[in-house]
Amino acid sequence: MSGNRHGGNGLETYRAKRDASRTPEPFGGRAGQRRIGDAAGAPAIFVVHKHAARRAHHDLRLEIAGVLVSWAVPKGPSLDPAQKRLAVHVEDHPLEYASFEGVIPDGNYGAGATIVWDLGTWVPDTDPAQGLRDGKLDFVLHGYKLRGRFALLRTGGRGREPSWLLV
Repeated sequence: MSGNRHGGNGLETYRAKRDASRTPEPFGGRAGQRRIGDAAGAPAIFVVHKHAARRAHHDLRLEIAGVLVSWAVPKGPSLDPAQKRLAVHVEDHPLEYASFEGVIPDGNYGAGATIVWDLGTWVPDTDPAQGLRDGKLDFVLHGYKLRGRFALLRTGGRGREPSWLLV
């Protein structure tokens, strides 16, 4: 997790894994440019995509510093506070990805169908960039399906795809 100011990797990794001429996925503007929502100060968005890729999973994406910082959640989010879900930190996505639904063609990274499973706003308890660096991010989701207090807790190393728990 190195690169931009929030501890994520900007959009360089996202774009390096995709060919704009072969996938309908949005490539977005420059990281840090807000394109969704109203004026500055508008609530930050979150989205959960249900993705039928090689292995079906959900992707939790939180708007931080002009990108969607993303985690793959193999079993999907749970509304049961006693359940902890593995969440693997993956590459940042452009804000425009929040509304993306479609089929990523075979032969492309992440091939398979994806839909918006939930969408809304989120409110972090503390500075999200610091929370990402510290490995603990507490927040409230205001979505259609997911509402209430959640936390992301880093469990392991700071390798290529650090593991977290979504609680």
